Amino acid sequence: MLPNSPALHYQAYQAVADLTTPMRSAARFLAPWLHHSLFWLPHSRALRKAAAACEVLALSGLTHHRPPFNIDTVDTPSGTCAVTEETVFRTPFCSLLRFRKTPACGTEPKVLLVAPVSGHFATLLRGTVQTLLQDHDVYVTDWHNVRDIPLSEGAFDLDTFIEHIIRFVDWLGPHTHLVAVCQPTVPTLAAVAVMAEDQHPHQPRSMTLMAGPIDCRINPTEVNNLATAKPMEWFESKLIGVVPLRYKGGMRRVYPGFLQISAFMSMNLDRHKESFRKMYGHYVEGDTVKAHGIKEFYDEYLAMMDLPAEFYLQTVRKVFQEYQLPRGVLEYRGRLVKPEAIRRTALFTVEGERDDICSIGQTLAAHDLCSKLAPYRKQHHLQASVGHYGVFNGKRWEHQIYPRIRDFIHAFDE
Repeated sequence: MLPNSPALHYQAYQAVADLTTPMRSAARFLAPWLHHSLFWLPHSRALRKAAAACEVLALSGLTHHRPPFNIDTVDTPSGTCAVTEETVFRTPFCSLLRFRKTPACGTEPKVLLVAPVSGHFATLLRGTVQTLLQDHDVYVTDWHNVRDIPLSEGAFDLDTFIEHIIRFVDWLGPHTHLVAVCQPTVPTLAAVAVMAEDQHPHQPRSMTLMAGPIDCRINPTEVNNLATAKPMEWFESKLIGVVPLRYKGGMRRVYPGFLQISAFMSMNLDRHKESFRKMYGHYVEGDTVKAHGIKEFYDEYLAMMDLPAEFYLQTVRKVFQEYQLPRGVLEYRGRLVKPEAIRRTALFTVEGERDDICSIGQTLAAHDLCSKLAPYRKQHHLQASVGHYGVFNGKRWEHQIYPRIRDFIHAFDE
């Protein structure tokens, strides 16, 4: 059990992690030997059970470093292209990644995929990137883990997020298209509104907002209800910790990754237990393909980064409790954000029928906010039979949602 003082949460977690790391490392080392090296006992069920136990034990802890994207090739209409990941712009808080295709596929629309700052790394959008690469020149916001960012670099709040989007779009130039997934739909819409009001010469050609909390007053989900059930003082006193001094971001106030993943998993604890049980069973039965599929998911799912306290608390208050954007009172650097100023950037919104995080209508609300945008510049798609994750990953994303986004982007790229 963690101590009551939130300042000690992180220290207690780190102590437990340090104690268990040798055991998990040993299990990670032994598993492949038990799977492959003892070839003179290929059908030993006992060895398969030992290997399966090692796989489960090795996966039982968190990691705090971004996994690789591992996107080496992509199939395009012109054939298979090699893909090289490169950093083209960098701030203390984020690297702007480009996935360069070789050979180049002509002049393709530039797409900036805005990843969430929500605990998981940008690699959670690996499938989204892979699909977008078929027809676009893709860039991704690769947010850094703030526990590795010194306090001297300053704070990261909602204004800083909006500023990053504006800076990246300005750097990319006037023919950029934005695609935002979940939480960053709010700062993305705000950034485009600010650029529109300033008559910025590099206003995006289009923005696609996917499964995001534009107006959480509409069809509130359990996540929305949890955010409004407690006062802000509760979130600050119970969920905010301090990064240990051993890290570059020592003494930075954060919403720790281990608390986030605890909250995520507790919402579907039985399902996660069943997944680990199935993974163990698949290894024991020798079905390594199914076992590796589950393992790969949790390798990604259990890679967590800390959220800056100021960003997390502002998001809870401004987006989920006070609904500042749809109420017309959200500010950026002391100035009112005015979505009605958007006239040039086309808007596409996507929602999932079974989304239990951002329900039907919450993202669609962006259309009413962009009241001066011509009707032909607005489109909406409600995807049947998908939950939150299925909006941007999986077969329905690839075959039903993506083609609509692709056609929309290309229609406004001229």
